[in-house]
Amino acid sequence: MTTLFDVHNSEYHQLTSWQQDMLQCFHSKLSDQENKFPCIPATAGHALGQFRYGFADDPTTEDAAKQLAGLLEEYGKNSREFGSYTSLIVFFDTAKQQELQLDVPAYFKIFWELLSRATDYDTSNWPVQIPKDPKEILWEYCFGEEKYFMYCATPSHQVKRSRNFPCMMLAITPRWVLEEFQSKPKPAAAIKNKIRQRIRAYDSNEVHPDLNAYGNNDNLEWKQYFLHDDNTSPARCPFHRRKQD
Repeated sequence: MTTLFDVHNSEYHQLTSWQQDMLQCFHSKLSDQENKFPCIPATAGHALGQFRYGFADDPTTEDAAKQLAGLLEEYGKNSREFGSYTSLIVFFDTAKQQELQLDVPAYFKIFWELLSRATDYDTSNWPVQIPKDPKEILWEYCFGEEKYFMYCATPSHQVKRSRNFPCMMLAITPRWVLEEFQSKPKPAAAIKNKIRQRIRAYDSNEVHPDLNAYGNNDNLEWKQYFLHDDNTSPARCPFHRRKQD
């Protein structure tokens, strides 16, 4: 199924056993009350049923890039109807990568190649107010003229349990959701502090130094999308948008 999926609709029985397993793993991860997932807004969006879900093939294939693009296009047109905590969750079939026992850096390369290829199918122009170079402070991933924050989890993340999942998984959050969250600075600051406390309890190492806030002078947004297990920071963003406006 490469169309948006709502866990409350009647299409659940159409999913394969693998797809049902991934949804159940995701539900268990975000609803666990003993080991609470660090991102509090994410647990709220999940509990409120505001997330939408999609499934895609092997992320190294062109089909997966096309499927991701289709999901982003459909989601972007309707996301404001889903609620102020909404995100798009996409599960990728990484059976081949798991057989090969790929490490975290290998998934890092797969992730950025996938995002680059997906933009080939974007029929809209890049938003004029967003730089096209990831080295710019205000750069962020865009599709269909919508701005998104990307979160990637993989089976190879072990130290950072907050970035571990049985398959490669993307959680894609519109910028407008994050702006709404930031619109009340004092509660937002308190929640951010609580999130960092939860990260320290959830992961087996310190909070990654690249976790920062969009627009800060010392922040590059792309570095937060895919965090390495050992808290290292890549020197260069592999993203390349080949499509010209």
